[in-house]
Amino acid sequence: MRCPHCGHDDSKVTDSRNIDDTVRRRRECLGCGFRFTTYERIQTGNMVIIKKDRRREAFEREKLAAGIRKACEKRPLPTGTVEKLVDDIESELVRLGKAEIPSSAVGEIVMERLKVLDHIAYIRFASVYRDFADITSLKQEIDTLIAGSQLESQLPLIPGEELNPSHKKIRTPSPRHR
Repeated sequence: MRCPHCGHDDSKVTDSRNIDDTVRRRRECLGCGFRFTTYERIQTGNMVIIKKDRRREAFEREKLAAGIRKACEKRPLPTGTVEKLVDDIESELVRLGKAEIPSSAVGEIVMERLKVLDHIAYIRFASVYRDFADITSLKQEIDTLIAGSQLESQLPLIPGEELNPSHKKIRTPSPRHR
């Protein structure tokens, strides 16, 4: 393992832990003593995604992660949430035990997970994935989401005080500025 600090080719493992389907290793460079962390995961190898137009593409974890990151962009999610979500989805795909998986199945798994995680990220992803024809179909999806879930469990878009206009203070100019 090459040191990210000095580029030396040799390091020693100081700690190793299993985290879900990943092995986390703390390493120390034998050249400069710099400590860093690496993660090992099972390579998904020959999994193929069947696209809507029937093309076949090799599964790319980074492509899945990029789509989820885009949907979760600027959302108040804890650090590491997207990576954990991608890990979980990838593990679920591997557990299916199929060499070829339709992209529609991957999209449904992602939407199912995002619906629980964050409604805004879910709607962002669904708007691209489902390719809504018009605003009415998007509104129907939002109405279905509202009717079938508890919005209170989601992260607030606006802090509590700003939701109730009766709590707003009306500023009156001071006598000096009249």
